[in-house]
Amino acid sequence: MEITTINAQLLSKMFLAGAMNLDSKKEWINELNVFPVPDGDTGTNMSMTIMSAAKEVSALEKPSMEQLAKAISSGSLRGARGNSGVILSQLFRGFCKVVKSHEELDVAIICEACQKAVETAYKAVMKPKEGTILTVAKGAADKALALSEETDDLVYFIDEIIKEADYVLSQTPEMLPVLKQAGVVDSGGQGLVQVLKGAYDALIGKEIDYSAIESPKAESKNVAATEEEEIKFGYCTEFIIMLNKPISTKEENEFKAYLESIGDSIVVVADDDIVKTHVHTNDPGLAIQKALTMGALTKMKIDNMREEHQERLMKEADMQAAAKSDGASSVDSTPVQEEVPEMEHKDMAFISVSIGEGINEIFRGLGVDYIIEGGQTMNPSTEDMLNAIDHVNADHIFILPNNKNIIMAANQAATLVEDKDIIVIPTKTIPQGIAALVNFIPDFTPEENMDTMCSEIENVKTGQVTYAVRDTEIDGKEIKENDYMGIGDKSILSVGQDLKATTLEMVDEMMDDDSAIVSIYYGAESKEEDAEELASIIQEKYPDVEVEVNNGGQPIYYYVISVE
Repeated sequence: MEITTINAQLLSKMFLAGAMNLDSKKEWINELNVFPVPDGDTGTNMSMTIMSAAKEVSALEKPSMEQLAKAISSGSLRGARGNSGVILSQLFRGFCKVVKSHEELDVAIICEACQKAVETAYKAVMKPKEGTILTVAKGAADKALALSEETDDLVYFIDEIIKEADYVLSQTPEMLPVLKQAGVVDSGGQGLVQVLKGAYDALIGKEIDYSAIESPKAESKNVAATEEEEIKFGYCTEFIIMLNKPISTKEENEFKAYLESIGDSIVVVADDDIVKTHVHTNDPGLAIQKALTMGALTKMKIDNMREEHQERLMKEADMQAAAKSDGASSVDSTPVQEEVPEMEHKDMAFISVSIGEGINEIFRGLGVDYIIEGGQTMNPSTEDMLNAIDHVNADHIFILPNNKNIIMAANQAATLVEDKDIIVIPTKTIPQGIAALVNFIPDFTPEENMDTMCSEIENVKTGQVTYAVRDTEIDGKEIKENDYMGIGDKSILSVGQDLKATTLEMVDEMMDDDSAIVSIYYGAESKEEDAEELASIIQEKYPDVEVEVNNGGQPIYYYVISVE
């Protein structure tokens, strides 16, 4: 089989097939995360990034190459989540810069597009690191260049590129010792390889079902029957199981499998004595009955999504009718968003990413104007950042990402805004975000405040306590599944089977002669009295240090602790 050119229709199918292949492998890619934390999310971030573009692409009917390129580039840029998602979007952006001006693509054009993709992605990363998705992309582009003079057959050409990308991926543990120690390849690089493999399947004519990708057009049809059909499972069901006995990994997986058999949108977060559960299903009773075999239930919540959908449609229809009565010639068919009160105009304002209601309240108390719920368990997208910026009425807007995996999305959003001055303070943790706000001085200029805040966040050390989801070895520490881990800014500081001892060991590793303040933020799964006990022990051991306790309410992490 030989193919020498690719038109827009075929490229569209290849892109959608690549997106679907990545989406189907996202959980497997998540498990490649180096740190064995319960919120490893590279696969999820990359999937949500590419699926954002895939929805734009699927809405196009017989697009030109220019229209297709715009949909891929714009959709992925705005939907980008996490560092891996942002880099993936930049690869697409560079690729599309070349292909948009050609109606058909041959080996030479695709080779040029691959070079541009890598160039664009490397420029977007302040300190590119080899052994990552960037290295895999570069390896693929180098192979494309080497083959470009040898063949006109795109089937052979792309197959060989994928083989090279796979080989480079296999070598990533040799480039990054932390990958080798954990026994995994780079998760972002694996995601890129899966996109390429899916695209190749479409190229060679493999039968692929594209119906799983919903286009924006399909989502915004103002037809009740059509949209209700899209709600496959009608009840959003949430509860917490107070376990009769600790749940094993096997039992947790069996519970997840059962929920998948009766619904979708499954979220199961297990701890020593509770299991948080979320499922969309047509029979909440089945989920509840299954859960009752494991323990008592609390925090139960069941919402009828079809009913909520009908109410939204009626509200939208009323607004459309009102708009027409006011003489509007046309009405935007996009879903109506919840109204956000118009804020007074300010010179300087703040947007902060946050996790947990307690942390939210702390940020509000420090003057944050708009909070984006997200953080480690769900990285906000570039689009989320842009929506927040739209709602903040200020000339200069500071964004606090508060997570190293969100900084690139915030920076990408800043480049897309022209009418406001967006200043991203590169906060990598919640305590750094709090420190930045504490050191904001209203009388300073935006530039002076940026310098001050960036300087002060360097004085904040952060430790976070969670549990391991698999056996591994990192930073010379042997970790077993369900062990507690104290994770510092750059490495794992402590590992153990006792939560209090592991937390205190982590704090000891963070302390030095200059330490003056220790702040403890206890999570949703921790008790205030346990946090106060930790504070007393730390205070007794370090009498010259001020220790404070705050209700953070964050998920996944029992404690977030800062030392300044």
